[in-house]
Amino acid sequence: MLRQHEITIRVRYQETDAQGRVHHANYLTYFEMGRVELLRASGYSYRRMEEEGAFLVVAEINCRYRRAAVYDDLLRLVTTTKRAHGVRVWHEYHLFRNNELLVTGESVLACVTPNGQLQRLPDWMLLAEDDES
Repeated sequence: MLRQHEITIRVRYQETDAQGRVHHANYLTYFEMGRVELLRASGYSYRRMEEEGAFLVVAEINCRYRRAAVYDDLLRLVTTTKRAHGVRVWHEYHLFRNNELLVTGESVLACVTPNGQLQRLPDWMLLAEDDES
């Protein structure tokens, strides 16, 4: 699995609040977009994982706001897999406008069966202990 992937996001008008800034909840959506594209760039997809009986659910998420993004900004999101072992995957997020850091975050995902029971991550997703930062 790839350790890091980058996507660009153009802020849409409907993602902004009355002050013209990106509404805080949308940053979590951006993080999900980053995770989905990191997985896709690794040669897999959430759809394929789910068809194979493995679901990733958010167990914990954190977001720190430094500066606001506004309508039509072109943002760069860097998503990094920090750890992946057992039943969990840890990600970090850094969202930039040009080179200005706007938002950072972390998440922990848990792998579950279709009925919600914890299960080990698929082997292809695991990172060796010495690969962890």
